[in-house]
Amino acid sequence: MTPTTPTPTTPTPTENSLLTPAQARARFRDGLVTPTAGWSDGYAQANLVAVPQKYAFDLLLFAQRNPKSCPVLDVLEPGELAGPLLPGGDIRTDLPAYRVYVDGEQIAEVPDATDYWRSDLVAFLVGCSFSFEAALLEAGVPVRHIDEGRNVPMYRTNLPCRPAGRLHGPTVVSMRPIPASLVADAVRVTSRYPGVHGAPLHVGDPAAIGIDDLARPDYGEAVTIRPGEIPVFWACGVTPQAAVTASKPPFAIGHAPGHMLVTDLRNSTLTVP
Repeated sequence: MTPTTPTPTTPTPTENSLLTPAQARARFRDGLVTPTAGWSDGYAQANLVAVPQKYAFDLLLFAQRNPKSCPVLDVLEPGELAGPLLPGGDIRTDLPAYRVYVDGEQIAEVPDATDYWRSDLVAFLVGCSFSFEAALLEAGVPVRHIDEGRNVPMYRTNLPCRPAGRLHGPTVVSMRPIPASLVADAVRVTSRYPGVHGAPLHVGDPAAIGIDDLARPDYGEAVTIRPGEIPVFWACGVTPQAAVTASKPPFAIGHAPGHMLVTDLRNSTLTVP
């Protein structure tokens, strides 16, 4: 009888939130592919973008010039696979899914980037708005994509990032529909987390930032917007991947949007009074 490899199972949302970051990363290393909103309550999540070393300064400058979209949590050395945010881990395997780009075109989406990884890649870990969602929920602000078990909707806007070296591109935003009476609370709560995008970038009319149809996000999945709710938009760490698409560097690897690195960094260290 031929032995079979067990298929990784997705824990319930409650179980997800109780996992340690190391346990969450182990699930993904074993092959589980799922969006990470709500995972490992209390710990920050991070976007990934890795570029060849000769593009690393351009990306660092791009992040410095666009801090709302690209709040850098850490940068690994060229070829380095682990660091303080994932001790003992492996940046090639410890996220649920990766996207691989050649000359700005996505050529693959894979659960394990080992076969594509290069020794000259510099991995940037950028703050993610998933990190403040527990605080929103604690304040009584609903988070619809968690309620509906979907990936957060994300959109390219008509707001250009400030270029840096060879990199340029549009600002990407994530959207959460918020009851009108709770918008001020959402702004107040998230403004305390500048290291993971902070306060919203835009509130209200999506057309004002170049979004034609909220039902057709560029990344992630659409969510229900109920009567009396206002779309609220936060800067998103997929912005560097939009810059990769626009600028066409010869090679890059990023996370699949919504499929983040669950880090050992506590959200409490990212708050300001």
